[in-house]
Amino acid sequence: MPTPSPAPDRPCADDETVGRLSVAIGRLNRRLRQEGIAADEMTLSQLSAMASVDRLGSLTLGELAAEERVKPPTMTRIVDRLEVDGYVRRVPDPSDRRCVRVELSDAGRSLLAGTRSRRDAFLVERVERLDPEGEARIPELVALLERLLEDDGS
Repeated sequence: MPTPSPAPDRPCADDETVGRLSVAIGRLNRRLRQEGIAADEMTLSQLSAMASVDRLGSLTLGELAAEERVKPPTMTRIVDRLEVDGYVRRVPDPSDRRCVRVELSDAGRSLLAGTRSRRDAFLVERVERLDPEGEARIPELVALLERLLEDDGS
């Protein structure tokens, strides 16, 4: 399906600009994820699963698989590895003992804090490279990106 043409009063919403925005956001996201992971520490999928558990709290494997948009067997393998490494633990569901939930361990919380610290340091270093005008526009950029995510449910 072709991309709709921008309205005449929306000059920045042309196909090229939207494409550049998509590529830039994707590359920045990938770079931040790479910066956050210490060499050979874990995979991006493992880190993402841990971040989801941190953000959403205790989840069943099925809930976590749905959140991460992977099949349940894939999530089981991810959680198995994280559990062996001591970053998560499986605990019985208080209302259904047949069901288990995934929770972060203290080691998992610590690892995520380090990851976030490395990502933030990377961003600070990059923002500080901007000229003063560019740096002053960052809060506006953040607000615009947050608006793009409104009503997304993510």
